Amino acid sequence: MIHTLLTSPIGTLAIGVEGHRIRFVTLVDANDAHANKFIQQSRQVFAEEQPQLMQAVRQLTEYFKGKRKEFSLPIHYRGTAFQKKVWDQLLRIPYGQTKSYGQLAASLGGKNKARAVGGAAHNNPLLILIPCHRLIGSDGSLTGFGAGIDAKQKLLALEGWKPLPQGQSNSNQEALEEEPQKE
Repeated sequence: MIHTLLTSPIGTLAIGVEGHRIRFVTLVDANDAHANKFIQQSRQVFAEEQPQLMQAVRQLTEYFKGKRKEFSLPIHYRGTAFQKKVWDQLLRIPYGQTKSYGQLAASLGGKNKARAVGGAAHNNPLLILIPCHRLIGSDGSLTGFGAGIDAKQKLLALEGWKPLPQGQSNSNQEALEEEPQKE
């Protein structure tokens, strides 16, 4: 496994490749054991040394400049069956929209799984590519983001999402609630 570094508006990102697929995108932080595990298990290279790293750097840079809303990168993630289901659902949340932990849990079979959804989101190995930053509290609050609430707010603001005053519903959330449940 190899990785490269990318300076971004939320901090330095480590982007890792295993084989020909993106294996991790994580915020480099001395206090994040999850992120450090990936970085320590890989060798740092210049992005130009590997086509998938170049492509990931290009697409993430476009995203941060507001020029990209979807990624077309070959990704690979490992996790439990439940984590993979959560990550697959996160990939379905459109750019600039949000979904609550409870809404995502309901789409997986029960609102009582909201904490488990939060745990799976916390272990997301592909920050930004799997948009766990689009998960919010049921009251519309920004909660539970491994890279920090400030980073979550910056990513959502970049996507044009604006929190509504307490007590008002988010039309994006209402639209997602009305979607038929898929398994």
